[in-house]
Amino acid sequence: MKLCGLMLIKWENYLIEILRKLEKTVKLLDITNRAYDRIDGNDVYQSVEEKTTNFLYFIVKNHVFIDGNKRIGACLFIFFLSFYDILYKDNSSIIGSMLLTTLTLLNAQLNPKEKDILISLTMNFLT
Repeated sequence: MKLCGLMLIKWENYLIEILRKLEKTVKLLDITNRAYDRIDGNDVYQSVEEKTTNFLYFIVKNHVFIDGNKRIGACLFIFFLSFYDILYKDNSSIIGSMLLTTLTLLNAQLNPKEKDILISLTMNFLT
C-alpha cells in the first residue's frame, strides 16, 4: 500500500509539472495571438513592426516564463524581425545590442500606463 501511495504522489507531482508547463504554453500562445488580434476584420496592430513591438512588450510584462522573460522576449523580438525580413536594412542590423537591451529594460521598468509612449519610441527605431 505504501508503494502505491508513493507512486500516486510521484504521478501527482508529474501531472502538476505538466499542467504548469501547459499553462505557460497557453500564456505564450495567448501573447502571440494578441499581437495578431483583429477587431471587425481589421488588425489591431497594423504593421509587422507594431506587432513585433507589442509582442516584446507582452512577453516582458506578462512574465510568461519562470525566469529570463527579458532575455527570451528580446530573443523572440529579434526572431520576429528576422522572420519578417526587416531585421537588416542596407546590410546592417536596424537594432544593435545596446538598443535592444535598452528597449527591453524600458519595457520591464516603465509603468503600463506609458505603454503607448514606449511602443512609439520602439517603432521609431524600427522604421
